[in-house]
Amino acid sequence: MIQAIIKNGKVFPEEVPAPIVEDGTVLIKVYYSCISTGTEIASVTSSKPNIFKRVLEQPENFIKYLNKIKNIGIKKVFQELKYFTKSGSPTGYSLSGEVVAIGRGVTKFNIGEKVAAVGGGYAYHAEFVIVPENLVIKIPQNSNLAEISTVAVGGIALHGVRRANLALGEYCVVFGSGLIGILTIQILKLSGIRVIAIDLNDDRLALAKKSGADFIVNSSSNDAVQYVNSLTGGYGCDALIFTAATTSSEPLSLAFKMIRKKGKLVLVGSSGLEIKREDIYPKEIDFLIATSYGPGRYDKKYEEKGLDYPYAYIRWTQNRNMEEYCRLIAEGKLDLSITNYKIYNIKAVEQAYTDLQTKISDHLFVLLEYDKNITYNHKTFNINSNINSSLINVALIGTGSFAQNVLIPNLKKLKHIFNLYTVMSRSGYNAKNVAEMFGANNYTSDFEAILQDNNVDLVLICNRHKFHYDYVYKSLIAGKNVFVEKPLCTSNEQLKNLEELFFNSSKELPFIMVGYNRRFSPYADKIKDETKKRVNPLFIIYRMNAGYSPFDSWIHEDGGRIVGEACHIIDLMNYFTESKIVSVSFDNLNPKNEKYLVSDNKSLILRYEDGSLCNIHYFALGNEKLSKEYMELHFDGKSIIMDNYQKLYYYGIDKKTYTTNNIEKGHFEELKILAQKLTKNELPIELWDLVQTSQITLNIT
Repeated sequence: MIQAIIKNGKVFPEEVPAPIVEDGTVLIKVYYSCISTGTEIASVTSSKPNIFKRVLEQPENFIKYLNKIKNIGIKKVFQELKYFTKSGSPTGYSLSGEVVAIGRGVTKFNIGEKVAAVGGGYAYHAEFVIVPENLVIKIPQNSNLAEISTVAVGGIALHGVRRANLALGEYCVVFGSGLIGILTIQILKLSGIRVIAIDLNDDRLALAKKSGADFIVNSSSNDAVQYVNSLTGGYGCDALIFTAATTSSEPLSLAFKMIRKKGKLVLVGSSGLEIKREDIYPKEIDFLIATSYGPGRYDKKYEEKGLDYPYAYIRWTQNRNMEEYCRLIAEGKLDLSITNYKIYNIKAVEQAYTDLQTKISDHLFVLLEYDKNITYNHKTFNINSNINSSLINVALIGTGSFAQNVLIPNLKKLKHIFNLYTVMSRSGYNAKNVAEMFGANNYTSDFEAILQDNNVDLVLICNRHKFHYDYVYKSLIAGKNVFVEKPLCTSNEQLKNLEELFFNSSKELPFIMVGYNRRFSPYADKIKDETKKRVNPLFIIYRMNAGYSPFDSWIHEDGGRIVGEACHIIDLMNYFTESKIVSVSFDNLNPKNEKYLVSDNKSLILRYEDGSLCNIHYFALGNEKLSKEYMELHFDGKSIIMDNYQKLYYYGIDKKTYTTNNIEKGHFEELKILAQKLTKNELPIELWDLVQTSQITLNIT
């Protein structure tokens, strides 16, 4: 399929794999998508500067990468920044089209229905997209699908008007006559509001007048404050909706001056936010923010999980705002024809963006049109057909930062053993980008194609945790060797199914390994050299200062951080003891407020058959300056201390302190062991051991 990609200050149409429908999503064949002059043009502009310059210019990014250098080293950080300078990004957030498939759990839609959809990260400029259910609406019959594709912009305008909460006959200033401003004016007029439009551009003010504005004023050549005060009998307007886009704080200061006492300003657009106290304090002005298309925006549970807000308590969610806007368009109550918008074919997307940037006074927005007769398919794209059969051909599932910054570079270091054969991602563009960047043979968005490809020797799974079990199970059933980044699975039901496959299946099981890299680190090796000589059980204390993560972060989903990260420590304890678990006990911290989660702060004790006792402290409320991981091992009058996989201290053992410049957690060594064991058809970690680790993590969450 064709998709618009921003790269180096330009937008290109690129051929990429079509996405695959997922649980809770709708697969849409796109008919039209909307490009506005605001957010997307800004994205194109911001893609021009060198990434290194942008990091230095933004303090929060500078600090972020400084911390990364401390943790993973300057070389890996440099590789990451280099990748971003070469890669592009998909764009788009508003479209109309037809449903061609629905994911499991979707109940509101049927195949063949015409719909509108929104959402950055979902509603791309592409021939096919997958969008979560709550970001999609059915549209009225006989709708103008071209104009309906402006649904995101319309939803923003509608929510801004709702935030102003005006009554019939009141005065409202609309500050800025771009597309959102024009739609805001028309919606206000439908509500019986007297509208004053302000802009710097006479052509846009003429559009505002056509849209129904009762009064217009150019603030560059007139005293807008005096004008508004004169119109309102010296009181000022009841509300002002700020729809302009600027980095200066002066327009906002000007806006406050034309609002009456106890009036309100609703910020819909963007502005510098150096607010002068004297502008708002004497008149006790309410300063309100309108968040995009309404309640639900930026709430992952609403947007991604499909959880709706109760109708009785939140009447106008973003989804219901979208529906209302589309109704107004369908009934002809909003008029977009006056904007003189232009329609381009998706293949001419570069010209569309160029015209929108250079002829900004002519067009407030443009639309992209797509082939309505295109057939949906998700073929694999070949880059290089030369396959070395003596190498282990790897199918990489997932293209996140861990894959790009850790796994692939380590595979490349072992290029005499591994070949990055294919790359798969939910986002076809990400698959293409990573495959081309790192020299894979091909790329795809279709997991089934990988299972059917006889050239694939190893399926390497490193996408979101919620997909691990499904991909592991399907790969093993298909006879594919598997390396899966932790966790192996995220529920007891999934683990039970895997146990059946591991121990009760009549079919010979392929190779499987879970990415518990710590046991393969140089530090674990050196510790094991000493502990394997022991006479008595081990007494181990392990601390993981995991760090705070907001409660709505994805890492708390699908088993959370214990299943997704603490599993590393539990596996390491299994490795050192070489024993089976006898008992597990644990307790939770009970925070006084909701900042810290119970699931993030646990202490557990593992007792093994050999008598070893391991105490693990996993917490999120420690200081960030404290090293992340620390371990003490005590046995036979000897002690070993490991500090963050950078230092190893011996007590009662005649060895010098071992140190490394970088944190060495075993990611590279893990792949070397993987290759050795796969060649010999031996498991690096026994199946009972893999199951034991998962059982412990799943039963203490």
